[in-house]
Amino acid sequence: MYDIELDIRTKDWLYILIIGVVLGMFLSSLGYTLLKHSWTTGMLYGCLLGFLITLFSLSFVSFMNQRILPHLKKVYWLPIAMFFSFLSGFIGTRLSIFLSHMMHIELIPMFQSHSMEVSIAIGILTYIVGALLYRFVRMRNKKEEVDQHYVQSRLASLETQLNPHFMFNALNSIAELVHQDPYKAEEAILKVSTFLRNTMDEKALIPLKDELRNVTDYIELENIRFSGKIHLDEIINPPAWKLPKFSIQLLIENAIKHGFDAQMPPLNINISFDETQQIIKIQNSGKAMKSTDFGIGLNNLNQRLKLLCSGSLEVIQKDPPCFQLYLGETHENTHR
Repeated sequence: MYDIELDIRTKDWLYILIIGVVLGMFLSSLGYTLLKHSWTTGMLYGCLLGFLITLFSLSFVSFMNQRILPHLKKVYWLPIAMFFSFLSGFIGTRLSIFLSHMMHIELIPMFQSHSMEVSIAIGILTYIVGALLYRFVRMRNKKEEVDQHYVQSRLASLETQLNPHFMFNALNSIAELVHQDPYKAEEAILKVSTFLRNTMDEKALIPLKDELRNVTDYIELENIRFSGKIHLDEIINPPAWKLPKFSIQLLIENAIKHGFDAQMPPLNINISFDETQQIIKIQNSGKAMKSTDFGIGLNNLNQRLKLLCSGSLEVIQKDPPCFQLYLGETHENTHR
């Protein structure tokens, strides 16, 4: 059973180690100085003490979170956590005193004459510090969970807007064909069916190769209406990226809607990639853009890019029209 309260990450432990060592060095050197001992020796012992307490905390807490707490009711979590936190400080202190003797690190008299009492006191202090860190981690995890639910909800809302937008344009295309060429209208309906079947994957991010396949299907659908006057340049070895569904398709749709003119030469569309910058450029030979303001579809795409990968959509050229998709910090793209 997984519980977000038990999710302590490697980065968290690194921070805890740094805090433990720095705090141990500071308090120990202060104590040594006040008792007229060498502050550098105090820093050395504090570093050893902080490291050992953190090491035992990592071992005990990881074991507790993975093997014990998930199988118990939450009512038992607090006393068990208190015990293991105290044990980390107690054993870490006892071992630090033992190793100090072996390493010839001078200890202040209290650590030598009252080692048991000191170990118990540091064990209690370790529990208090651990409880504070636990509350911080728990609040961080809860916030991230809420943020994730918000993003998923927002994406679902955006996709609800997206599908009717595509269907509206596709049905308009088919409606024009019904009276002109019933055979082409029937072919277009079958193409729409195939296209929708290929895009029913519920994942928000899809492989680039799948997006390009959807683009090809969409252009074939539009070419039924426009007699093959839309040309897509050949794409060779596209990067193994992932991107928000319908990203490129929406820009192709936009190019056809605003840039294509049946009285002009065929509309040529070029898709290129900058693997270093995580950028996709989509350029077409259609009419120059009058405005760089985004409509519903492009605003939708820009929001999904921001939510899914801190990316963006930009117009980098109005004549000929050219859009740029920046994929940002998409995990699958930056960790190959």
